[in-house]
Amino acid sequence: MTDLSAFIAGLPKVELHVHHVGSASPRIVAELAARHEGRSPVPADPERLAEYFAFRDFAHFIEVYLSVVDLIRDPEDVWILTHEVARELARQQVRYAELTVTPYSHVHRGIPAPAFCEAIEDARKRAEADFGIALRWCFDIPGEAGLPAAEETLRIALGERPDGLISFGLGGPEIGVPRPQFKPYFDQARAAGLRSVPHAGETTGPETIWDALRDLGAERIGHGISAALDPELLTHLAERRIPLEVCPTSNIRTRAVATLDEHPLRQLVEAGLLVTINSDDPPMFGTTLNDEYAVAGRLLGVGPDGLAALARAGVTASFLEPAEKARISDEIDAYLASAG
Repeated sequence: MTDLSAFIAGLPKVELHVHHVGSASPRIVAELAARHEGRSPVPADPERLAEYFAFRDFAHFIEVYLSVVDLIRDPEDVWILTHEVARELARQQVRYAELTVTPYSHVHRGIPAPAFCEAIEDARKRAEADFGIALRWCFDIPGEAGLPAAEETLRIALGERPDGLISFGLGGPEIGVPRPQFKPYFDQARAAGLRSVPHAGETTGPETIWDALRDLGAERIGHGISAALDPELLTHLAERRIPLEVCPTSNIRTRAVATLDEHPLRQLVEAGLLVTINSDDPPMFGTTLNDEYAVAGRLLGVGPDGLAALARAGVTASFLEPAEKARISDEIDAYLASAG
């Protein structure tokens, strides 16, 4: 529906679940692949990237994702990627984004932690000046790399402590990566003032979400869609207003959900949960945040009022200061009124 697409395009938003490397545009990925041609399986032709980004399952997605991570070889690559991600988000009227960054993956590949943090911080400040978007960081443990990665991620987070860092996360595969083993690292991160935002309940069942709540002190849940299978968990999340970061197209592309018709978004919203709409790894999944709002609108059967309510839910669930939450919420209200 053209009018709804135009409304979404102009709607002020926040983005709470989007990955740093996973947001690399085809143009940037192709440029990096060309620089490292012969040393990477990633195609240097943007047209061939769509085929390369066709995922058989979640394990294949992780394999492809890590091959793109391998293209980030130096601090300049990090800076360019970060600035370009901000540019694309700002084009979609995103006022604020909490970007999931996995420093271990880059430090492990030879970029010193201080140089990595300096690059993302410099790009963050430049992006705010250039595009009017505020970026903040969630430093994320790559679960597939185990406890050594957790140790190093915590060390970088607390040792470097870049100004934009606000939260501590856990990503990668859920199957075979139990959440409880990461408790000591989340305990230390939380004691240092970082917020807890682990992935859970995307490709595993509700128990993974319970583990994230009990053992990791989760304040928001990355994905969390399997909560729909557990009435007690739905009640717990709704009563405590623990938000879910839902990424519908991502769930389809990684085969976590078979079809959009089977996606539990409506069930989660109707259960009274604080649900936010996000894009995860947008170019890899052939989507944008605007597209995800359109998908959510169709799944929920809502128009401008409902879409504005989703945008406000994102603001509520964010780690913004209250004054900034109020400012962006007022901007959403003003936009809705002007569109009416």
